[in-house]
Amino acid sequence: MSMTPRRATPKRATIQPQAPQQGAVSFAIYSDLICPWCYLGKRRLEEGLRLTGIADARIAWLPYELNPLMPEDGMDRAAYLDGKFGPGKRADIEQRLSDAAREDGLAFNWHAVRRTPNTRKAHILIALAAGHGAADVAKGALMAAYFEQGRDIGAFEVLAGIGAGVGLSAAELKAAFADPALNGEISQLESQAASMGVQGVPFFIVNNRYGVSGAQPAAMWAEVLPRMMAEPASAD
Repeated sequence: MSMTPRRATPKRATIQPQAPQQGAVSFAIYSDLICPWCYLGKRRLEEGLRLTGIADARIAWLPYELNPLMPEDGMDRAAYLDGKFGPGKRADIEQRLSDAAREDGLAFNWHAVRRTPNTRKAHILIALAAGHGAADVAKGALMAAYFEQGRDIGAFEVLAGIGAGVGLSAAELKAAFADPALNGEISQLESQAASMGVQGVPFFIVNNRYGVSGAQPAAMWAEVLPRMMAEPASAD
């Protein structure tokens, strides 16, 4: 993953952070709920913001489905990973991720994670939570539920419980999951990522000007954020 911020020229997205005021910074972040590096990237960004003393960070979480063709009810995680990386490689991958997470104060509970879910509905939940000013809380709750508790975040009952924690009713979620317009918006945002050349996540767009790829260390954010904030945010 690159350590050097590069400029991004995104088209206007439907879901956008508010334009930052002086002393603030905005992030539009493409990530998936089942991406372990996205979970690490979120924690590292939070620590980087703490190190720089930035209290006003405006974040829009944008959808990116690593497995857009995943069956709606997901699939067995062991079978999925063996198919993707090859039999016998899962333990080594999980150990490397666990070692990295430990340095950032996170703990992956791989033994509890039995399913690889379809994440479309979880992304819709985050979009709805954004309307309540609770997208970041919902994002964190979904990732913790999956990586730390092994819950199936593609299952309606799990999503309804997390949604209730950010003020969303089960009826509201059920209607949103079936809403063609909202599903179309998610697809449009994912197409936008592809048109920008985003090939992996997490991917951070800072002040609508800089693109940063990968779960960068907190120290990197502490180094580059003051320089990024010295330039005005792009209106494009």
